[in-house]
Formats: sequence, C-alpha cells, structure tokens
Amino acid sequence: MEPMVMALLFAAGVVGGVVNAIAGGATLITFPAMLAASLPPVVANASNAVAISPGHLLAAVADREKLPAANRRLALSLAAATLGGIAGALLLLALPEAAFLQPVPLLIALATALFASRIQAWAARRREGAAPNALAGTAALTAVSVYGGFFGAGLGVMLSALLAIEDPDDIRRVKVMKNLLATAVSLAAIAIFIARGTVHWQATLAMLAGALPGGWAGGQLVRVLPAQAVRRVVIAAGLFMSAYYAARIWF
Repeated sequence: MEPMVMALLFAAGVVGGVVNAIAGGATLITFPAMLAASLPPVVANASNAVAISPGHLLAAVADREKLPAANRRLALSLAAATLGGIAGALLLLALPEAAFLQPVPLLIALATALFASRIQAWAARRREGAAPNALAGTAALTAVSVYGGFFGAGLGVMLSALLAIEDPDDIRRVKVMKNLLATAVSLAAIAIFIARGTVHWQATLAMLAGALPGGWAGGQLVRVLPAQAVRRVVIAAGLFMSAYYAARIWF
C-alpha cells in the first residue's frame, strides 16, 4: 500500500476518532477512506470496524467521572449489544455485497429524527416520573446493535437517541455509555470479521494508529463542550450522514 494512501487512512482515523467520541459518525469519514484505498465494500467495512473500535473505549475511559456502575443493568445492556453485534456481522457476511448498503440512509435518518424531535417529549415524561419500559429499551438496543454489527454508520447517533430517553439531562453520561455499548458491538462484530478473514490488516493498522489518539482527544472534548452544543453536533452529523449515504447509494 502506497505511503500517501497510508497517510490518508491515518488522518481519517484521527478525525474519525474525535468525531465518534463526541457525537458518533466516524464511519462517514473512515469508510469512504477505506473505499478510496481501493478495498472492496465488505472488506472496507470490516477493516473500518476493526480500526475505529478501540477509539470508543478510549473515549469512555477519558471521561471516567461519568462511567456507569458495574451492576446488573450494565451487564444486560452490554450483553444485548454484544449479541446484536454478532448477529449483525453474520448478516453482513451472508448477504450479497451489492445489497448490504441499501437500508443505511433510511436507518440513519430515522435515528436522527428520533433524537431531534422526540427527546424533549420523553425527557418531560421522565421529569414527571414516568419510568421507561426496560424490556422495550433492551429490545431496541439489541436491534440497534444488530445494525451496528452490520454496518455501523450512525450507530453513535442511534445509541445516543436511545440512551437519552432514559437519561435526558446528562449528555456526558449518555456519551460515555454510548461509547461503552459501541465498544461491545464493535468487538463482537470484529471477532466475526477476523475469524472469517475479512480484514485488510495493513489498511486497518494505518487507520487504527490515528483513531486511538483521536478517540482520546474526543473523550476529553466531551468533558468541556456545552451539552446543547454536543446535541446539535449529534443532529447535524445524523442529517449530513443520511443525505450523504442517500446520494451515494440510491442515486
């Protein structure tokens, strides 16, 4: 692989790591970079998943004050994310390569609409004492995790939307939990990709070298950015990603 291509992948990893930590959406940057390196779409997707996954964990650890308690609820959420990630990765590898991108723009758009238009109403109900439905929340998390294992673009937006339903007032805590769950989804999926030999390691390691410091830097930024600014970044990222992928895939 040429040095210029390696430099492109490294730079995409840095930017993607920062973006993922703050709002989610690194795949908008990193997946096209993998395609630009002339990798086939499924190999590009698998390699991208391996490269950006450690950045999620680094971003969560970077804001240790908001790490969740190690309890039954956390264990159940991580289990749902892991099982969903495995299922999504297996689904990706089972489908024809030409078909795997088709639902992506719609899913991202729906997640963004959920975050932008419904969070305030759910937050109001939570303040009035209405408890969220735990079973429905776990089912939704599993479904989102299947999507994350399948592709992952917009996974951070989707997870942020789900988590903000239960915790509408602390965007930092939402972001830390989002990064922990995204780590579980990614690790589950990449275990399948590695076992199936779908990863291009040279491209992956070049991007990973940038994603690690990018994820740490993004985790630090979340601690100081205003909550409303982070919410706006989430919504802007989701809108841009849905439009970008719709133009790229459907037209």
